[in-house]
Amino acid sequence: MARCRVVFAELDADPPLYPWRQAPPHLLTRSQLKTAGLRPGRRPAGMLAWASRRGGRPRTPEGWRYAWLYDARLARPRRPATPRQLAAIARALAARRRCPACGRDPGYVPSARLGCCNDCAVAA
Repeated sequence: MARCRVVFAELDADPPLYPWRQAPPHLLTRSQLKTAGLRPGRRPAGMLAWASRRGGRPRTPEGWRYAWLYDARLARPRRPATPRQLAAIARALAARRRCPACGRDPGYVPSARLGCCNDCAVAA
């Protein structure tokens, strides 16, 4: 028999805790703000809680997952990356794609399990 968990809104908590799909429409998660081209303007205005049986990120010991909620009315526009930041990211991604065995760029990130690109793994 499955245990049913019910989360009630704890509005007197600081920040308030809302159950899944029960938060006010002006409170958004970081990913929702990013999709809208915004970033959080102040500290979190609330927290969203839900029970999940799906795999993925580790859950808390109680089996609940949480997400901070930010007020969209206080959000600020996202700052674009500078050309130097974009160049640094491109260099880091290129270094990550380089095979440690042969030193060439195979066009993909070599497997950590193999420790080299597929061509080097087949040749070995």
